[in-house]
Amino acid sequence: MSTSTNNKEGDPILFWGCFIALITTAFAFITRAFLVNDPNFWPKDFGFDSVQAGELFGAGIWPFAISIIIFSLIIDRIGYKVAMIFSFVCYVIYSIFALKAYGMVQGLSGDELIAAQKSAFGTLKTGSIILGLGNGTVEAFINPVVATMYKKEKTKWLNILHAGWPGGLVIGGLLTIALGTQAAEDWRILVYLIAGPAIVFLVMLMGREFPQNERVASGVSYREMLAEFGVIGAAIASFLIFREVGNALAWSDGLVYGLIAASIVAYGAYCKSLGRPLLIFLCIIMMPLAITELGTDGAITGIMEEPMKAANWSPLWVLIYTSAIMMVLRFFFAGPIVEKLTPIGLLIASAALAIVGLFMLSSAAGVAAIFIFATLYGLGKTFFWPTMLGIVSEQCPKGGALTLNAIAGIGMLSVGIVGQPLIGKMTEDATISALKEEKPEVVDKITKTSTYFLGEYTAVDMDKVNALNSPAEESESNGEAESNTEENGNNTEGENTNENGNTEEGENTETSLFEQLGDLQQLAALTALPVSGALILDEEATPEPSDGEASEEPNNTTEPSEDGATDNTEEANKEVEKPVEDTAEVKEIKEIIKKGKQSALASITIFPIFMLICYIALHVHFKNQGGYKVVDLDEVDTGDSDTG
Repeated sequence: MSTSTNNKEGDPILFWGCFIALITTAFAFITRAFLVNDPNFWPKDFGFDSVQAGELFGAGIWPFAISIIIFSLIIDRIGYKVAMIFSFVCYVIYSIFALKAYGMVQGLSGDELIAAQKSAFGTLKTGSIILGLGNGTVEAFINPVVATMYKKEKTKWLNILHAGWPGGLVIGGLLTIALGTQAAEDWRILVYLIAGPAIVFLVMLMGREFPQNERVASGVSYREMLAEFGVIGAAIASFLIFREVGNALAWSDGLVYGLIAASIVAYGAYCKSLGRPLLIFLCIIMMPLAITELGTDGAITGIMEEPMKAANWSPLWVLIYTSAIMMVLRFFFAGPIVEKLTPIGLLIASAALAIVGLFMLSSAAGVAAIFIFATLYGLGKTFFWPTMLGIVSEQCPKGGALTLNAIAGIGMLSVGIVGQPLIGKMTEDATISALKEEKPEVVDKITKTSTYFLGEYTAVDMDKVNALNSPAEESESNGEAESNTEENGNNTEGENTNENGNTEEGENTETSLFEQLGDLQQLAALTALPVSGALILDEEATPEPSDGEASEEPNNTTEPSEDGATDNTEEANKEVEKPVEDTAEVKEIKEIIKKGKQSALASITIFPIFMLICYIALHVHFKNQGGYKVVDLDEVDTGDSDTG
């Protein structure tokens, strides 16, 4: 397949500038993930615990997803170049804030250090929000630019464009491994990494002439664009946006639902359309698609992590491996496959592969089998996201940048708000079932009742499991909330926060924010980063923090800050110590729990099964219309008769 952009439709420099902009987004995303999660980096210098790490990481998540949608409403008016410059400025500001935070804590100790760390945390949080806005803005301009340049082959070129994300993760991952020792000594190196691709895309794009969006060039009005998305589309997007912002900013349910209602009424009053039925159907499909692609990666990486460590390999190689597969397939093979199968046919095949891969992974044993079936699953999920974007752009061009980007934002937001609670419930059900089958006598002793947005469920309480190692009074001193969060971070506690916005208990706050790592596009990246801080860039260097380097920080061993900072070194190493203390019974229970969580992947196949049914329905729909054809606005009426 040729991926040359030297044709009359596309500007090759403009395309590759957009490609590198997406690589920059991947760099920014993955380096900040390392900085937040690895105890050698920000937790060490700024003294925050895993709950605060989740809050900090979440600060860069929701602006990413939301800004994609919001910018799409105005991007045709402000221009793609303005959006591009804005994204670059966001990267610069984030870097300044990160470096400023570094300087705020240097050379301090005692109470001065604690006060400076608290202030620096706020600086990092503000910088993370700005970075999220920049990342989302990149997505908001590159998608419509490429779709407009290659309007005859949108699906093919959007797949090639989105090879930049896994490509950035591969390059960023390799650089991170190569710089592991230096980065451990000075984490600012990881901030500097963003500068390279950011400057390149700015230089490449600054002097280029951006195309006028296909919608605008064809005379489709702004009101018609909004009508294509319609009240139903706006209702879906508004619900997800305000629920996410409400969770992040601790808004009351009354305020959240009031804003949702107001936005829906205002949107409907202006556009006077329910939305195009096909687009609404695609928005519905996008939710299980995002959950399948992003929400399951944590469980799969967890399965692969232990064999990798046993083989003395960093878990980061899992990310590099899966990202490399996605990069190669999207870049070189999307075009020929689309030509042979059509975009709908490609999605049918992808859903089928994902179903088989997930089901086989649910019972796979041994590193070879796990890698084989994970590869099969990876082949299936590779084309999901960009192909859906291509279909939306090809079939709903009147929606312009709004529909193209809104469906991406809907997918990202639905993972944390809907997907992770559902996956968490399925995981707990499978775990309890495994315990009842193999060790029923302990089930009542180690479980608790929790709630999520659909009601109550029974969950394993890892604090109670660990209490079997020692007398009850020792368990009490450990603190139930902390243990539940650290040990049971596999989708079991975050549901309350996602649904109810309740952040009273630290366990809910931490798990919710960390599990929302899945909210971002291709979040396979973050699933290689355990909440416990187990990801160390150099596996051989893992003992260093416990030898006192991190614990020498005055705030890490004594007094917590007002924000709840505690001994992050103790938390980071707790998982290392506990296996030594486990009794034979506890080891057996934990092994059953691990297998139970793995078996939950079989239940999670319900999402790609639903997608497969929908794609088959779409295939029948297009077949009845004479086959799948790209809608060209130059050849159709630009009125709004086709909207509901």
